[in-house]
Parts: sequence; structure tokens; C-alpha cells
Amino acid sequence: MRTMLVGLAMVLIGAGAPQPAAAAEIKVLTAGAFKQVLLALVPDFERTSGNKVIVDNDTVGALTKRIEGGETFDLAVLTPAAVDALASKGKLVAGSRANLARVGVGVVVKEGAAKPDIGSVDAFKRALLAAKSVAYIDPAAGGSSGIYVAGLLDKLGIAAEVKPKAKLIPGGAVAEHVARGEAELGIHQISEILPVKGVTLVGPLPAEIQNYTVYAAGLGAQAKESDAAKALLKALSGPAAAEVLKSKGMEPAGS
Repeated sequence: MRTMLVGLAMVLIGAGAPQPAAAAEIKVLTAGAFKQVLLALVPDFERTSGNKVIVDNDTVGALTKRIEGGETFDLAVLTPAAVDALASKGKLVAGSRANLARVGVGVVVKEGAAKPDIGSVDAFKRALLAAKSVAYIDPAAGGSSGIYVAGLLDKLGIAAEVKPKAKLIPGGAVAEHVARGEAELGIHQISEILPVKGVTLVGPLPAEIQNYTVYAAGLGAQAKESDAAKALLKALSGPAAAEVLKSKGMEPAGS
């Protein structure tokens, strides 16, 4: 009888004891250029927090449409303009925006290929005109670099010459297509070029025509794991992220 009573007491004590919180599963929607940073920072965050991060990658335009369509998520990494617009529609928490990083546009060729001179605007124009094929993100896909490149070609007055040999990429890394020999030259954000094997970064666009895309995060208005998402956002905007940004071809947003 005594053994039964002791056992019952232990069960009751266990039932009343505080239970460890279940690990949160944080869903992050991120635009392409910031994906590599997230993937580098997530393992340490998961280890220290005990939470799990699910990373879903797409263009800013495509993610915006998905969010407007009602998709649920905890944290979104987009451009500041997209974050503000979605917050104004009640899709992101107003005032939660945090600018995380910025990245410039660069030129890429296949590994072993001659690197064209892109040291000046005129040299860059000559390189584009001389290339047999030029790959960049399809502006219609909503990628920020593709939209900028299309406008830049118009601004430089060479859109008509480049258009017939342009290879428009619907999404993903332009450099992968260059590595496979599908295009002689590619133009994309530097952080999207560096991780790809079999290619060489020629360099950034000349300063006069360089374009920086800023990436900002915002909390989902219908987030299921709001507190965990806030902790992740703090990690992404903290000093420990600065070295990772640099290694991925990006800079802190304030630089």
C-alpha cells in the first residue's frame, strides 16, 4: 500500500510540475539575396534557442503576392518598401520593420573564362555589347536586380542590342546558368553569385551605376510564433550577423 501511495504522489507531483515549453517552428519567407545569410545564421540560432526555422525563398514580388493572398508566416525578409506596403495593409505588424542588410549588383562569368573590363560605365557597356549572351533575372518575376538591370539597359541606351541575346531567368541564381554555359555573362546581386561553384565574380558594377538593394524584416500580423520570430529578428540584426553578411557579399544596412 505504501508503495502505491508513494507512486501516486510522484505522479501527482509530476503532473503539477512546470513542463518544458515545446520548441517553436518559425516560418520565414525570404527574398533570394538574403537566403544565404539566413542559412548561415539559422543553425546557431536553432542550437541556442531550441526552436526550428523553416526558410521559404522566392522573389520579393512573388512573396508579396503570396502574403497579400493570405499566406501565414512568422517573419518576412523583403525590401523596406514591400514591408511598409504590407504593414499598411495589415499583413505585417506595424512598426516591426528592421533594416538588415544591403547588397550591390555584380557581373559573373564562367570559371576559367576571360574577365571583361567593367571598371567604368563605358567599359561595362562594351562588355555587354561584346558578350554573346547576357543573363539576368526576368523583371516580370519581380526580382529587384532584374527590374534594375532592365531599367539600366534603357538608361545606357543599349536595351535594343542586348534584348535579342538576353537570357531572362524566372528566379534563383543567375550564376548557376552561367556555370552551365547557358550564358556568357550574368548580372545579379553579389550575394547570389558568391555561393555558386564554377563561376568567377568579375566585380561590382561601376559606382556611378551601382544599385544597392536593402533587405528588411517584418513580423507577420498573423504569426503563430510571434515571440520566437522576435528572437530570430534580434539575432539577424545583431552584431554577430555582421561577419556573416560580409562573407556572403552583403553589408549591414546602415553602412
